[in-house]
Amino acid sequence: MAVYQVVAVPDEVLRTRAKPVTKINQGVLRLLENMRDTLYEMEGLGLAAPQIGVGRRVIVYDVGEGLVEAINPVVVEQEGEQTGMEACLSVPNARGRVTRAQRVVVEALNRYGEAIRLEGEGLVARVLQHEIDHLDGILFVDRAEWVERDRA
Repeated sequence: MAVYQVVAVPDEVLRTRAKPVTKINQGVLRLLENMRDTLYEMEGLGLAAPQIGVGRRVIVYDVGEGLVEAINPVVVEQEGEQTGMEACLSVPNARGRVTRAQRVVVEALNRYGEAIRLEGEGLVARVLQHEIDHLDGILFVDRAEWVERDRA
């Protein structure tokens, strides 16, 4: 398919709440495929549609267990707490210490329009929360206790 350029701050799409997908059609399927290709080309863990300039509630991620696609994802349960370092393809040369839930349950749709339930702990929970934040116009730097920038 196609590899998109990842948009970076201060692009306004990153600060705008993404719109729900109301119909899964060829455009949405193409979006999922292009997001997959972009994720793997950029060697990221997750990618939200706004990061490629598309204001729709779609995420993809792969933490080494295979690609997961989620349309209109919503966190319905969370518990515990974890603090760790995060970075973002849309905030180049920065990383920060962010506290998030240790475990989350997310409800979404798959590419066939079927309801799915994603459960994640640790890294998976962190990636899910990070990507869903993108859909709400929130960046990891907004949640970070501190941010360090690479001066190179």
